[in-house]
Amino acid sequence: MTMRPGVDFPGVGSGLVIRRGDGRILLYRRIKAPEAGHWNIVGGKVDAMETSAEAARREAEEETGLRIGHVEFLCATEEIIPADRQHWVSLIYVTDDFTGEPRLAEPDKLSDFGWFSPEALPAPLSVFTAKAMAALQQR
Repeated sequence: MTMRPGVDFPGVGSGLVIRRGDGRILLYRRIKAPEAGHWNIVGGKVDAMETSAEAARREAEEETGLRIGHVEFLCATEEIIPADRQHWVSLIYVTDDFTGEPRLAEPDKLSDFGWFSPEALPAPLSVFTAKAMAALQQR
């Protein structure tokens, strides 16, 4: 039996807040748990022997088609999501260093995307994204 991170034991994840020069944040709508249907920053699980910063960059590039440059640590979150029976510890990063135009590069995982003002974020927001936005406001 294969053990699944986040389900069979706490998973380690990494996320990336991608911010344009005008301050808008790139968000995608999730198709799968945790928090299917919620708007989320890009990210995913950290692979063995991969730093969380490398994972944030890799996941962002895979999900968006963008080329990501420098990332900076933003915050850490721990989420237990009873509705999805998942538990994740995530390290969240932020960048405004990217090239290209975002696209739906993983349509089996994400259904929609857009650039949103931090003052007018879509609903529902994932808990990861809500905590990342609160950390950005505290900077």
